[in-house]
Amino acid sequence: MQFAPVLHAEWLKIRTLRSLLGALAVLFVTTTAFSALAGASSTSEPEFDPLFTTQFGVFLGQIAAISFGAMAVSAEFHNGALRLSLAAVPQRGHWFAAKMTAIALPALAVGLLTALASLFSTRATLGPAADGLTTGEQARAVVGCGIYLMLMALFAAGLATLLRSGVTTLSLLIPFILIVSFVIGDAAGTAVEFMPDRAGQVILQQTYDGPLGPWSGLGVTALWAAAALLAGVWRLRRRDA
Repeated sequence: MQFAPVLHAEWLKIRTLRSLLGALAVLFVTTTAFSALAGASSTSEPEFDPLFTTQFGVFLGQIAAISFGAMAVSAEFHNGALRLSLAAVPQRGHWFAAKMTAIALPALAVGLLTALASLFSTRATLGPAADGLTTGEQARAVVGCGIYLMLMALFAAGLATLLRSGVTTLSLLIPFILIVSFVIGDAAGTAVEFMPDRAGQVILQQTYDGPLGPWSGLGVTALWAAAALLAGVWRLRRRDA
């Protein structure tokens, strides 16, 4: 079976589910709004990073990206939808690749658009504080933010396939990101820098002094996503639909 028709069918599923489109809309609005608010209030902070401020809203926006990835997969486990999908596409790996591609492409597109909107809206609120940002730094933040949000969506999608539940996936990932990274992150030492969210967000920073650089940090997030996807496809191949 050719890949393109399977991908088209999976894209139609995503496009027709209002909850998934709503998650992408929330991703855009939340990230852009909170980035602009951060730009209006953070210039007096001692550790002010103008580049990171332009994408500050990704802290909350990534929750919508995670929800998008988890819900796109969990919809298959309702009312026997997965059995119908696999009846149409018996090659499970083929179907899984199409499903993940259908998740990755809109997540990347919306992520890039969101990062660009956040950059422009926050620059307007930052004023002269953003004048020192170079074109290369801003391009890195926009492209990196888009890729990061896509990877987090895929990370959630892989876990949802492994756990066969979107609710369980969100119950694990959201506290993990909000509590581990924000509350105990600094006390956990160097290890926390290799967590998927902390590692990937290095690419949004103008200056960085940890063990990871912008692209190596994003690479660590990609490894987390790849591990989740491999675990998910392993579970899919071994379990009955």
